[in-house]
Amino acid sequence: MSTDSTTTEAPLTIADLQDRATCTIEEAGRVLGIGRWAAYRAATRGEIPTLALGRRKVVPVPALLRLLGATEEE
Repeated sequence: MSTDSTTTEAPLTIADLQDRATCTIEEAGRVLGIGRWAAYRAATRGEIPTLALGRRKVVPVPALLRLLGATEEE
């Protein structure tokens, strides 16, 4: 069993997500460099933007990129 502080998955980069409309909360956490449970807690608090699609929550990539200051819009 793994804990929140240890992750075996490689970090994602912003470039990995740029051609996608949405990503999972876990993937957003990997981009942010935080663990899975920290990402879910941040999403629950509204610190990571999410959309509800039925019972599933996803992170809109454009909103995540804006949060990170990685958009070309000025």
